[in-house]
Amino acid sequence: MNYIILLRHGQSQWNLENKFTGLTNIDLNKTGIEEAHNAGKKIQKLEFNFDKFYTSRLNRSIDTAKIVIKYLGKKSENLINIDKINERDYGNLVGLNKKETMEKYGEKQVHIWRRSYDVPPPGGESLKMVIKRVESFYNEFLIDDINKNKNVLITAHGNSLRALLVCLKIYEPEEISNIEMPTGVPFIIEFKENKIFSSKFLD
Repeated sequence: MNYIILLRHGQSQWNLENKFTGLTNIDLNKTGIEEAHNAGKKIQKLEFNFDKFYTSRLNRSIDTAKIVIKYLGKKSENLINIDKINERDYGNLVGLNKKETMEKYGEKQVHIWRRSYDVPPPGGESLKMVIKRVESFYNEFLIDDINKNKNVLITAHGNSLRALLVCLKIYEPEEISNIEMPTGVPFIIEFKENKIFSSKFLD
């Protein structure tokens, strides 16, 4: 058996303020740091020997991973930073909170941008576009890790991790928009003979 753990970074200040963050490099807030420590403790209890640690290139993802891997007895030099698993680019919506966005564009239109599969916000990416980007990471790195029975931790973002769930065929593209990835809660995927055996959030 081998395992892949997906971990959305801890809460940032813009998460707290309900703002579209996208590629803006917002740091973890106090709650986010606590969430990262809690995630590290949960993953430590599994007693896995991890072979690979992937993060996006954004600080909130990297800092979450740095906290977690200390619990695993590893060093930050082991992190592999990949821009293909960066957060979805929300374009012109970045920096606006959800209320401001609905006042500016209308509730119906904002819902389409947030929850549709293939309609991007102005100047940004649709979830379909994110999946295509993340798929290249999956094909270049993750397939080989799975085939070699590696234990892998991936610390990234709500949308890029949902895209990975599609690449792994845990969810279909048409249902992934409704799947939530809470900050700081590890999602563990168990493999047997290179096939997914189980998947769940860690309590």
